[in-house]
Amino acid sequence: MTAPFSWLRPWEAPEVTSWGRLPMCAVDRRRQAVVLDGEWRFQLLPSPETAVSDAWGSSYVPGAWTLQDTDDLPQYTNVRMPFPEFPPHVPAANPTGVYERAVDVPGEWAGRRIVLQVGAAESVLLVEVDGRPVGISKDSHLAAEFELTDVVRPGSPARVRLTVVKWSDASHIEDQDQWWHGGITRSVLLYATDPLHLADVTVRARRDGDLRVDCAVRGPLPDGWYVTGDLDGQFLAQDAEFDRANAEDERVSGFLGEARLRATVPGVRTWTAETPELYGLTVRLHRPDGTVADTSHHRVGFRDVEIVGRDLLINGERVFIRGVNRHDFHPLTGRTVSYDDMRADLVLLKRFGFNAIRTAHYPNDPALYDLADELGFYVVDEADIESHDHAHEIADDPRYLNAFVDRVSRMVLRDKNHPSVIIWSLGNESDYGANHDAAAGWVRRHDPTRPVQYEGAAKRGWADPDVASDIACPMYAPIEECVAHALSGKQTKPLIQCEYSHAMGNSNGTLADHWAAIEATPGLQGGFIWEFWDHGILQRVSDGRPAGRAGAGLYERGVAAPGHRWAYGGDFGEVPHDGAFIADGVVLPDRTPKPVLYEHREIAAPVRLQCLRHEGVVIGNHQHFRGLDWLTGEWRLSLADGRTLTAPAELPDLRPGETAAVPLPFELPEGGGEAWLTLRVTTARDEPWAPAGTVVCLPQVRLRATPVQRTLPVADRTVEVDADGLLVHPLLVAAPTLSLWRAPTDNDELGGMAGRWRDWGLDAPVRELVAVRRAGSSVGVLAEYVCAAGVVRHEQVFTAVEGGIRVEESAELPETLNDVARVGSVFETVAGPTLLEWFGQGPWESYPDRSTGAPVGHHSLPVDELFTPYLRPQESGGRHGVRHFTLSAPDATGLAVELARPSQISVNRYRAADLAAAAHHDELRPRAGCVVHIDAAHRGLGTASCGPDTSPAYLVPTGTHRWGWVLRVL
Repeated sequence: MTAPFSWLRPWEAPEVTSWGRLPMCAVDRRRQAVVLDGEWRFQLLPSPETAVSDAWGSSYVPGAWTLQDTDDLPQYTNVRMPFPEFPPHVPAANPTGVYERAVDVPGEWAGRRIVLQVGAAESVLLVEVDGRPVGISKDSHLAAEFELTDVVRPGSPARVRLTVVKWSDASHIEDQDQWWHGGITRSVLLYATDPLHLADVTVRARRDGDLRVDCAVRGPLPDGWYVTGDLDGQFLAQDAEFDRANAEDERVSGFLGEARLRATVPGVRTWTAETPELYGLTVRLHRPDGTVADTSHHRVGFRDVEIVGRDLLINGERVFIRGVNRHDFHPLTGRTVSYDDMRADLVLLKRFGFNAIRTAHYPNDPALYDLADELGFYVVDEADIESHDHAHEIADDPRYLNAFVDRVSRMVLRDKNHPSVIIWSLGNESDYGANHDAAAGWVRRHDPTRPVQYEGAAKRGWADPDVASDIACPMYAPIEECVAHALSGKQTKPLIQCEYSHAMGNSNGTLADHWAAIEATPGLQGGFIWEFWDHGILQRVSDGRPAGRAGAGLYERGVAAPGHRWAYGGDFGEVPHDGAFIADGVVLPDRTPKPVLYEHREIAAPVRLQCLRHEGVVIGNHQHFRGLDWLTGEWRLSLADGRTLTAPAELPDLRPGETAAVPLPFELPEGGGEAWLTLRVTTARDEPWAPAGTVVCLPQVRLRATPVQRTLPVADRTVEVDADGLLVHPLLVAAPTLSLWRAPTDNDELGGMAGRWRDWGLDAPVRELVAVRRAGSSVGVLAEYVCAAGVVRHEQVFTAVEGGIRVEESAELPETLNDVARVGSVFETVAGPTLLEWFGQGPWESYPDRSTGAPVGHHSLPVDELFTPYLRPQESGGRHGVRHFTLSAPDATGLAVELARPSQISVNRYRAADLAAAAHHDELRPRAGCVVHIDAAHRGLGTASCGPDTSPAYLVPTGTHRWGWVLRVL
């Protein structure tokens, strides 16, 4: 099958990055190409040295064969390679896909230059046409082009064979914390150009309106050829000085033709992520008779990127980088992502306050950069390099030197004209060595207009000026260390973390604290959350195979349809694997936002509020470049008595960074009680990423803190408890007992807390009744919860009051239980309640260290929508700062709970033990009633699965905890 290439064994030759592949360029040929996507003849061989048989099947291109009902299924590893061989070697069992189809070459292409483009192939691509070897390419995430002019005949069909070898020496530098696939994952194109053609176009557009366009021409260069261009109709002039210098330069050959066009745009509209202004550039290559031989179209954004001192500046302004890491991913098609899906990704991010993307850990699909230009994102463009498992060996290995430079340079050549790209990244988690320095040197020579970054250079210190990183971009550095560095006087470059908050499961605790420190500390400019997607693959439960393209419509709101589930590492029987670590995004696999997105939206709010006591509030514009004219607002006053008042809000005319005081829109009602003022900020008109009326942020201030103290008179009746001292109540099937444990989050498990809690016995403490005391309308119950690490004394006092039962509780934690998950009550209701209504933070899930995005107000949601379906079942659905709530059935019956102070609550259909025992949601069976938690203290979430744990302020201390609540029947 691979006879033309077998002698070379390119899958184990790191020195061979390509053969017969054309140079990368920034001239996009997509609009003039014949698209060869669709069904191709296909067979999967056990190794590249296996002969092709006559047993052909079919496979859809673009797409991974691992998702198309082959026996080679997806595999997930994070750091470990999926095979034990050391670089550059690979296993003998090496799945190899052979794709073949007949291609009709248009007859009108006679005399033209014909090129085949394969958008992406993982990981080695071997190209043959009519049995003739044409080329080789490595780099799974950049296109490879091959000239076919001499091997095809226009007007006649050609047999194109694309052989893709899954494992190669290149796999060792594509070890990127994602599913391993094999196949052709981006479109295959065939196009033709004139023999005299534009080989490359380089655009430099500065914020002062200066435009320079450098054009390179390859082909038979006749005397009299020339280049013209226009920018939205404005003619571009030939750069006479450049032409003169070229004429005077001694050249040995006329292989390369060069031209430079110049223009100055008066009153230029500059490009930023907030104001993504684009101009249309057309470049034309002319033959001597004036006819057009070739044309190239570009969208130009005028902007400057520079580092001054320790600040990264966009158009002279220091900007905050509110970023996320993004893979090309889809739950049905893996790395094959459509234009509409990419647009939906970016629209969602824009709506939740993100302004930056790091293309982790490879160049993304070309369409993503077009969309980033259009919608407004700052992009850190990252090369397809990660050698995590063998980082130290490869960083200085000269056999891989060419691969490092090749991958970085091809990325730069492809993406250099995108204004959204503000930083080049040399890759990820590959140690630091001479290979990085070589790649950085090439970039700095070719494109001095952008900084270069590389996280691995941090091993030499954040301030070292002599490393291949112009930006200090560490991973998961505690914010205290970042602040200390910025205040040390030793900082020499901007500090922007390439990863700083890990979104695995129920996570991203202390995100608001992190940003409060960033905004208050010169020298800190933000970072990138890891990551955008939960990489769950839709899987058929019946046979354990990926649902593939046929799975469209089989999921919504993060939940897979019956008979399906979201697969993570190990679910396809692969060994080794790294489990649910693949599920660490801010969205679920169907792009449903996780609650952290609402947290981020408020942290990134362009409009902020401050309270001026009772005189008014201060409104601030926290953007960098834009006024508030694109926004509109509405005031909402939430009162503890259940009322919500609304009034239109007129936003003041503020430039970036300005503030203005405005009077209160309401007279505070008499009678005391809490009062919260919220400014509901929405888009005033349609934006490219949001229709008019889309919520942008919900800044809130508290106008009155005094709670209404309700003292309910004691009733002349008794409270019933059973022989075990447990409350007997007609609406409860399980009485309130002490809860010290939660279904471990991913952070709890990987951070080691869950193991400690199990060792302590907190998941199943033994309750022992000590005493029951009666006094009038009250019953006091003292119990001990015996754990392996100590005994917790728990006291409950039940008092009959008018309309219900008052419950006063305390729990005494010994010093040995110095970091538990929660301290509170848990009970279960009878079947019937379906709706939760509450006054507190919401409507989204919130926790003590992740509550900024949940404003205080009156909220209601169906019980079944309170629970967040994180890929691996775990603690979820909590609501922070709740003052009172009701649980009601459709006939309005149910129960009401008033809390003595704002508390963390959760209501769902599962016990903590149910969630902890399940690996996937299809294993869960909802209970008929509701499981209700009321917590006096609840541990913060942190990000300890990869990064810092929560702050000490959000840990549950030892000692005595007290809480109280009143239970009433509706």
